[in-house]
Amino acid sequence: MTEYRIIRLGHQGDGIALGPVFASMTLPGEVVTGTLTGDSLTDVKIITPSSNRVAAPCRHYRSCGGCQVMHASDDFVANWKTDVVRAALFAQGIETEFRPILTSPPRSRRRASLSARRTKKGALAGFHARASDTLIEIPDCQLLLPELLEALPLSEALAIIGGSRKGELTVQVTQSEGGLDVMVTGGKPLDGPLRVALAAEVERFRLARLVWEDELVGMRLPPVQRFGPARVTPPPGAFLQATAEGEAALLAAVTEAVGGAARIVDLFAGCGTFSLPLAASAEVHAVEGDAAMVKALDQGWRQAEGLKRVTAEARDLFRRPLLPDELKRYDAAVIDPPRAGAEAQVHELAQSRIGQIAFVSCNPVTFARDAKILLSEGYRLEWVQVVDQFRWSTHVELAAAFKAPHI
Repeated sequence: MTEYRIIRLGHQGDGIALGPVFASMTLPGEVVTGTLTGDSLTDVKIITPSSNRVAAPCRHYRSCGGCQVMHASDDFVANWKTDVVRAALFAQGIETEFRPILTSPPRSRRRASLSARRTKKGALAGFHARASDTLIEIPDCQLLLPELLEALPLSEALAIIGGSRKGELTVQVTQSEGGLDVMVTGGKPLDGPLRVALAAEVERFRLARLVWEDELVGMRLPPVQRFGPARVTPPPGAFLQATAEGEAALLAAVTEAVGGAARIVDLFAGCGTFSLPLAASAEVHAVEGDAAMVKALDQGWRQAEGLKRVTAEARDLFRRPLLPDELKRYDAAVIDPPRAGAEAQVHELAQSRIGQIAFVSCNPVTFARDAKILLSEGYRLEWVQVVDQFRWSTHVELAAAFKAPHI
């Protein structure tokens, strides 16, 4: 049988041999065999293991698709994720200081999207197997907060009540101060009997909130999230950082990057992850495309004590980025765009010469592209902080500090 030597990991976490040939759950330096189907190996056997190989701490790992690199040591994953960011920057001709990566602990994910479907014997809930529609039960998941595992029997109950035998529910669940905040898609149309049955599950599982498609079914307590001293009730399905530890790491980096600025503009502000904590010492203008999130942010600020003025604006920053004349009102900017980056807005930032920019990104490639725009206008990239709050996955996040030429 042909042997293959793994030379590197791809961005999806698969080992890559010459060819290229892809082999999941392998590591650089390993010699493996398997059945070659197209450009991928199946039935992979490790002939020569890497010194970085470890026993996966979760018994579901080999079948579940929720994690991709649990077979690698923590040090290897930390270095690999840092190198992913370093390589993206190098491709744009950029070098800078890298701070040690900050990794969230096991059992710390506070939000997840579970899948659930009815079966002949009842229902099944969990994550999908790798590259498959097969559902895998995950009762001992090492990734999720213990509180989120309580959503597994809930998801099964919801599938029995409101799922079809041919369909599959997506159950998005988030930990909140009031309990689990749940939003379900893919179920039956909501009618009177279904609404009554679902409302009973809100009480049985003591949920904070249950939303079925776009309709509120029940809310026992507001699903509050804390951003600094502010208590915010996000709209259903709103973005939230994946772990409390990851959010704290990003906030610390952002706070340092804006460097005591008195007036800050927060672009792609969400529900106030950065705006509201920064308002403890600065006036903040928060800009976000989703009007419901803007409303939640504004209400959170109005009900908080001890914060400086926060203004909030609903605006599509892809179609209508803030222009230099608007940006010049502020001493610093925070920008946290989606995976596509924010090329149009970054061009305007670069022209504004705003003094300090804290840049948060979940995509090293688009971050590097946008960073090059700032550097072409004389900005300096002071440092990059890689944050791994999606432990054991291929996902990489970062925060970075830019300073204008005149500072």
